Amino acid sequence: MINFRYHVVSLTAVFLALAIGLVVGTAALNGPVSENLRTNLEALKKDNDVRRDQVNQLRDELNRGQDFATEMAPVVLAGKLTARKIAVVSLPGADESADGVAKMLNVAGATITARVSVEEKFFDPNYTNELLDLADQSSQPSIPVTSLPRNSDGVETASALLALALEQGSTSPTPDDVTAVLTALGKAGYLAVEDNATGGAEATVLVAAEPATDKDATTKSQSAVTVATQFYQRRPLVVAGDGAGEGNLVSGVRSDPTLVKQISTVDNVSTVQGQLATAMAAGERLVQNRIGQYGLAAGATSMVPSAAP
Repeated sequence: MINFRYHVVSLTAVFLALAIGLVVGTAALNGPVSENLRTNLEALKKDNDVRRDQVNQLRDELNRGQDFATEMAPVVLAGKLTARKIAVVSLPGADESADGVAKMLNVAGATITARVSVEEKFFDPNYTNELLDLADQSSQPSIPVTSLPRNSDGVETASALLALALEQGSTSPTPDDVTAVLTALGKAGYLAVEDNATGGAEATVLVAAEPATDKDATTKSQSAVTVATQFYQRRPLVVAGDGAGEGNLVSGVRSDPTLVKQISTVDNVSTVQGQLATAMAAGERLVQNRIGQYGLAAGATSMVPSAAP
């Protein structure tokens, strides 16, 4: 008769056999498996070292390219914009690129009449009515409300007001009125303005960063195009950004059959090469009245404008 002790003994024998098999099998395979793993790890390490060297080389080439652009700027830009007045307006996240553009414009001899940073609040749909009211209330005798769009789009109305304040027109706004407009929008958190900003710009460079990615991204991207539309209607405009993908301001201009014929664009403004190209495009647009699309992304006709006068 099979009893409980028999079952215990049988199960013990089975587990003992399994244990012995595992030990024997592991001992037999340990050498080849370990050697194979060691070989694979060494190969991966060598491949990683090669990739790291390639990355370092590409980074060095990029830095050298930027250094070359910096050294070439005085040669390429010398005298191109002497005594010409240009405003630099940056959209959210683009201040660093705008700094580089301003430096290149200075190398070309331009006078920067204003450095204005548009803040995130300017594009926030929750503040559109407040922005609209503020734009209406901020109009001045030489910057009259009658010149502004009459609709419910706060971004459009405020952009038109800003363009009137910064750019030359048939009549120039007074310095006090320009200061009043910029101060009102600045105190409300819609703009950040450097000291001594004035009006009277002959052209504007609008510098953009990567497009928004939040739930209001589509609205904000369209609003950026609206800003560009208001500025180009009065004076020459260059839009400089990074890339030309979906929602990008540069792509918004290049994909619009009207705007692409009115606004020059540069799509690599975060690099020194792009900042140099932006200053060249400003000179081409202002002095030669030529419009072009420059950079490396879709829609660019060449990397830089012609250096010919």
